[in-house]
Amino acid sequence: MEYQAVLNAIVGGGLIGFGAALMLLYNSKIAGISGITKGLLSLRRGDWAWRVAFVAGLLAGGAAFYIAKPSVFQITTDRSLPVLVLAGLCVGFGTVMSNGCTSGHGVCGVGRLSRRSIAATLTFIAAGMVTVFAYNFIAS
Repeated sequence: MEYQAVLNAIVGGGLIGFGAALMLLYNSKIAGISGITKGLLSLRRGDWAWRVAFVAGLLAGGAAFYIAKPSVFQITTDRSLPVLVLAGLCVGFGTVMSNGCTSGHGVCGVGRLSRRSIAATLTFIAAGMVTVFAYNFIAS
């Protein structure tokens, strides 16, 4: 089972990187989910069709994978709903502060050797580590 999880991560990560590279190569666009969604919500003329297609593709891909392998979507957690909501709000706030998310900075920016994206990605990772440590320390 461990081997399969590693293989899934390698294939999934490779597909994400390949898709991001294709989008940059053929459309000169960064595949950053928060930026794409922000642009979609701002309703700028002539710039929404590709954004709608991108988001629809994300949703359709997730739906297809759910149909093919629903067991992967079974999530168990001992975290309470308020903690999960607070975590989501922190992620959203961090995305706004860093002007991008892990897909834009971590996948696309690091791949382009953007110093700003490398700094943002290191900050995401460090903040996540500190948060998990602090939560587990407080909870125990």
